[in-house]
Amino acid sequence: MEPSLPARCRLLPLRIRGDSRGSLIALEKATGVPFDVARAYFIFDTREGVSRGCHAHHRLNQLAVAVHGGCTMILDDGEMRETFRLASPDQGLLIGPMVWREMHDFTPDCVLLVLADAPYDTDDYIFDYEEFRRLAGS
Repeated sequence: MEPSLPARCRLLPLRIRGDSRGSLIALEKATGVPFDVARAYFIFDTREGVSRGCHAHHRLNQLAVAVHGGCTMILDDGEMRETFRLASPDQGLLIGPMVWREMHDFTPDCVLLVLADAPYDTDDYIFDYEEFRRLAGS
């Protein structure tokens, strides 16, 4: 069963290709990434009990993939707040602008790949949850 997600988020199935040698998933605009990738990064070696994210973006679109292991995602668009487990490399989580995101409960082996449609820009971040709620409500 697919989780209920805020309106600016959705799960994208990622096609696994492979043969007897192993598996491969290509992340390309032509095969499902709904934006031109301007930045890619990955989160790994996250210590037990640590939370990541805890912010929103004014304009940024991102696609998150748990390449290995998993983590709990909390997504909040100001109207809906949902929690689910992202733990499969064949599933991408599209996170649109003005969505508060938190990541918790990382497995020790988690590698979370994130693709973004713009370079890093500190002015695009909203780090205060109350400010985010105020902006999301307007």
